[in-house]
Amino acid sequence: MSGTIYLDADACPVKDLVYKVAARYKAPLLVVANARLHLPQDPALQAEMVVVPGSPDAADDWIAERAGKGDLVLTADIPLAARVLANSARCIDFRGGEFNPNRIGDALAGRDLNAHLRAMGLLTSGPPAFSKQDRSKFASMLDAAVNKLAREAARRQG
Repeated sequence: MSGTIYLDADACPVKDLVYKVAARYKAPLLVVANARLHLPQDPALQAEMVVVPGSPDAADDWIAERAGKGDLVLTADIPLAARVLANSARCIDFRGGEFNPNRIGDALAGRDLNAHLRAMGLLTSGPPAFSKQDRSKFASMLDAAVNKLAREAARRQG
């Protein structure tokens, strides 16, 4: 696979699944976070830990500056998703949804509206708790996305 998987790892609830899929496809994986995280000792895993200290958005900025066509970004951060989609990277969230270039504006607007409503005290709850169904949907979406990127890379090389 010629593309790279970028994992926005600071608040990722499914790192173990990402490591397994990356190892299965021998896909390059950059685990990006504000602090060092433990990476599994799997010889098939081509992972590199990238520590980006500083602001909470430093890891997002690092990913957005590098991810592009042929890459896959894994994040729950809508502004980061918008930035990498603008660079033609594919982007999925940790619940198994795919960010879409045609609908990212709606997602950004909804995020901003909810932030405004929370600031006014009208919304007090966040997203629902991460579920087994979310984990399963993410696993399926991730496997399909990495498989597709691997096939596309093979076509370009062959």
